[in-house]
Amino acid sequence: MLRGTFSWPALGPVVVVEYTMKAANYLNIIADQLHPYMAFVFPIGNGIFQQNNALCHKARIVLDWFEEHTDEFHLMSWPPNSPDLNPMEHIWDVMERQLRAQTPPCPNTSNLRDRCLDMWYNLSPVMHQKLAASMPRRVAAVLKGQRRRNALSSRWSYCFGSLVYTSTT
Repeated sequence: MLRGTFSWPALGPVVVVEYTMKAANYLNIIADQLHPYMAFVFPIGNGIFQQNNALCHKARIVLDWFEEHTDEFHLMSWPPNSPDLNPMEHIWDVMERQLRAQTPPCPNTSNLRDRCLDMWYNLSPVMHQKLAASMPRRVAAVLKGQRRRNALSSRWSYCFGSLVYTSTT
């Protein structure tokens, strides 16, 4: 399993996760990988981090850590049962299609991991910038489809360039 991060300005770290994601494991990734990335990409503390509502994301130790670091970046609240608007899923899809197109197929998990990491580090900056820029339009389409406004609309309309998207595949 891979855990990746990106924002408009830069592709972030990708972490190979070879275990069940528990709160403590997730917190280690956040502290060791995300925190330095956010400090580098958003040095004045204007970054906003998006995560979904996975159980490990909502654990008390994780939420406490984010609260302790609110002066460095903000955690975007994500309503339960909201549509998955995380553009990272598009990146995972692109990588999966590239993997399936390669011959010969990966003979083992080590080779698969290496290919995935190579693909990650060779992703075009244009791709993640277009994905970040597409968020206001995506949110507008969801809101139009729902025919109601919710807390996401105003947030996405002004901050897509400061958001950091993350996901696991």
